[in-house]
Amino acid sequence: MTTIDDAVLLRRQGRAGRITLNRPRTINALTHTMVRRIHAALDAWEHDDAVTTVVLDGAGERGLCAGGDVRAVHDDVRAGRGAQAREFWRDEYRLNARIAAYPKPYVALMDGLVMGGGVGLSAHGGIRVVTERSAVAMPETAIGFAPDVGGTYLLSRAPGELGTHLALTTSRMGPGDAVRAGFADHFVPAARLQEFAAALAVAEPAEAVRAFAAPAPAGELAAQQDWIDHCYSAGTVEEILGRLAGSGVAEAGKAAEAIRGKSPTALKVTLSALRRARRLPGLPEVLEQDYRVICASLADPDLLEGIRAQVVDKDRTPRWAPARLEAVTDADVERLRAGGRRRSRARLTLPGTGTGTGPGPTAGPGHVPNSCVQYVPARLPVA
Repeated sequence: MTTIDDAVLLRRQGRAGRITLNRPRTINALTHTMVRRIHAALDAWEHDDAVTTVVLDGAGERGLCAGGDVRAVHDDVRAGRGAQAREFWRDEYRLNARIAAYPKPYVALMDGLVMGGGVGLSAHGGIRVVTERSAVAMPETAIGFAPDVGGTYLLSRAPGELGTHLALTTSRMGPGDAVRAGFADHFVPAARLQEFAAALAVAEPAEAVRAFAAPAPAGELAAQQDWIDHCYSAGTVEEILGRLAGSGVAEAGKAAEAIRGKSPTALKVTLSALRRARRLPGLPEVLEQDYRVICASLADPDLLEGIRAQVVDKDRTPRWAPARLEAVTDADVERLRAGGRRRSRARLTLPGTGTGTGPGPTAGPGHVPNSCVQYVPARLPVA
């Protein structure tokens, strides 16, 4: 059994600080303790001159990270009012912002399954590497809530309406599509991934990328861009479904069928959040919105029901409430997107400026790392 202390393995390998998520039986599902350990390591390595690069990977053969430990969220909400869930998301989103603004190269090895919270740990990094085994997705609408961990930032910046398609259908991206959608930068064959990681211990990341990266396999989304842009540019989920069904395109019909199985409330909140995220200036503001939405979702029955159906009982037959899109009102959507009632709205309070000198969330619930400031990852040019 994996203990609290070894759920994240931290070590130095040459000039690299290595972070390995180590819960392979759960595809490295992310817990609050893991978030705190990763944040503390980043704080320590930022000021350690011997560490020039940070490398994230996951134990086991199935993937980097299947997302946050939503079963723990389910149990917390059922036992009380979700206080532990709110604290987990607060620290998780602060870590996402920390990663995006980290001053040293942060290399994420996105091999295998990378979903939800796993995207938050990897796709905000400066150097994001996928393999032919990568399957990247934001699956939240199937579990009764909206994409979070800054995923709405990435989705809203994807070409055309790709992000809307990916969010509403929860489709998985292979390596080529992950690069196209802006969730990854480079492709390295899985057989060479460990050799690539070893090279990061002795070489500059740009040099290692030049030596190991190869053209990503062709994806599927480029050929589907036209119908995706047309169908998903509609103003409502109902209109989107109508366009998909009437397009005459087989892939569009499959997308419509996938969407119809998701939480009606989550679908409408997701579309609203994505459209607003496009107008927000950066990742911190989107994370603030994500936090308001997810905390408000604790009072919505679909969150518990989706986790029950997909993770706890695994009967795959969620009973959404309401069950029809038409029954979800604009007022319902706005209440959830805005974070619930005004007096009780949750706030993430990421700072607007800073230098990254402060400690992580272990300093207490009121502390925010100074480096959680803006989405400006130091992408390295590769000639």
